[in-house]
Amino acid sequence: MTDTTPDLFSYRAVPEAEPYPEAIIDPLRERLERAKVVIRDCTLYNEDCRFVLPMLRGADAVVTDPPYGINIGARASVGSGSKAIPARRFALADWDKQPIAPELMDMVREAAPWQIIFGGNYYAMPPSSCWLVWDKLNTGDFADCELAWTNLKKAVRRIQYRWNGFVRQNNEPRGDHPTQKPIGVMKWCIGHLPDDVCTILDPFMGSGTTGVAAVIMGRKFVGIERDKAFFDIACRRIDEAYAQPRLDLVDSPAAMQNKLEL
Repeated sequence: MTDTTPDLFSYRAVPEAEPYPEAIIDPLRERLERAKVVIRDCTLYNEDCRFVLPMLRGADAVVTDPPYGINIGARASVGSGSKAIPARRFALADWDKQPIAPELMDMVREAAPWQIIFGGNYYAMPPSSCWLVWDKLNTGDFADCELAWTNLKKAVRRIQYRWNGFVRQNNEPRGDHPTQKPIGVMKWCIGHLPDDVCTILDPFMGSGTTGVAAVIMGRKFVGIERDKAFFDIACRRIDEAYAQPRLDLVDSPAAMQNKLEL
């Protein structure tokens, strides 16, 4: 892997985005510095990604799960039937009342050469030969699969990884975020990136699952999350990930598929 640690203090106007006036660049750098937490090879920002992305360069891949606009925070539970997780576990919030703006999606896609974006089916994305399909082995009213749009130059790929309310593969903990992804699925996604990808960017970090997967796989990580409660959870989970022993860090997607499918 090529070491391309982001220089987060080098201003780069995102193509087609309105450049920041020079007069506000230094104050913005100071604001981002105050919002920053560094945990080894992970740089985390408790900030709105709209402020951070135009200042960021050097990420090799975006791997993220932005809001879809399905208003999941208004639901009584996450999941259905006896396997549902009560929504009272999560703070009331309006973060998923609408999709992100097309201009922000353009900024996200311009932030790195490679992109894996969950919920791409909710957005007007370019044609892709490679969608990553997560089959949740689900029951009830929720979707059987979730789709991640990518710009990877390969065919569609699918993983089966059970994530059905309280019934979860490998008994993986859940409850830190209403749309939390499994670590195993995010590792599988990162494993599909080119071998020279070193630094992963997640502009909608949530509770930090992408960061945990990046740490386990030996990648550097930049995460952005505006909600303080979720940001603190992400910091804790990423710090705990570094404390765990590192095994099988470089599994190929095919090897992971064999391990994870039931």
